[in-house]
Amino acid sequence: MTVIRAERETYRDDLAKNNVHLSFGQGIQGGWGFGMAVRTYLGDYASIGQFGWDGGTGTAAYADPDKQLTGILFTQVGMSTPDSAHLIQDFWTTVYQAIED
Repeated sequence: MTVIRAERETYRDDLAKNNVHLSFGQGIQGGWGFGMAVRTYLGDYASIGQFGWDGGTGTAAYADPDKQLTGILFTQVGMSTPDSAHLIQDFWTTVYQAIED
């Protein structure tokens, strides 16, 4: 039983650590406002003031007023593995890389 519990805790920790975008919205780079994650510190590619939501079913929707950008992602994989978190991160990285300054 202890081995199964340790595996679950390791999986949960890996999922949290690998879900960079989600942690920026809710963790050290942001806070909550009007029921959405709001970026309050510059962390990676998004502007301060970006707001939105990562859903546990593999969806994500964010708006970045500074960059005049809105993005919505719908997947069919949910947040069942750490790869799901990487998919969301890769989507947002690609979206921001496509912006021409």
